[in-house]
Amino acid sequence: MADRIMLTGNERFFEPHELIVSKTDLKGRITYANRVFTTLAGFAEKELMGQPHSIIRHPDMPRCVFKLLWDTIEQGQEIFAYVINRAKNGDHYWVYAHVSPSWDQEDNLIGYHSNRRVPDRQVVEEHIIPLYQAICEVENAHANRKEGMYAGLKMVTDLLASKNVAYDEFVGSLAKT
Repeated sequence: MADRIMLTGNERFFEPHELIVSKTDLKGRITYANRVFTTLAGFAEKELMGQPHSIIRHPDMPRCVFKLLWDTIEQGQEIFAYVINRAKNGDHYWVYAHVSPSWDQEDNLIGYHSNRRVPDRQVVEEHIIPLYQAICEVENAHANRKEGMYAGLKMVTDLLASKNVAYDEFVGSLAKT
């Protein structure tokens, strides 16, 4: 459904004091979405419950960044990332996401929790957009989506290795440059 939505080119914004919150099960299906999330994404809560979180995936978001994110949280670690999302009507919005695993009382992994804040616009404009465009070009240069995703992942891991940092450390450092 969401993949057929035309992009509008319009950007949505939320207030610095607002926090987008969602929770998913282990397969990434939405189990909770706060009011800020539903309003910004343009979905009613009932439309989101049980849907894959990818319902808001924007095509300009590199697939390999999501692979890094999933690999990290499935290992029980948290991650920070800049993400461009797509609203129901095709608008887009940027977030600075903090995604972490959720555990039950017996320390079993039961899902994932994400808080998203207003991103640093200077970082988005100067660093993230050009980086994500370059990664998407690498990913899209391959006829096979999986091969493209792995080519993008190699580009990112080579960049991270050259700086000797993890992805979230890298994006966190951009605000300081």
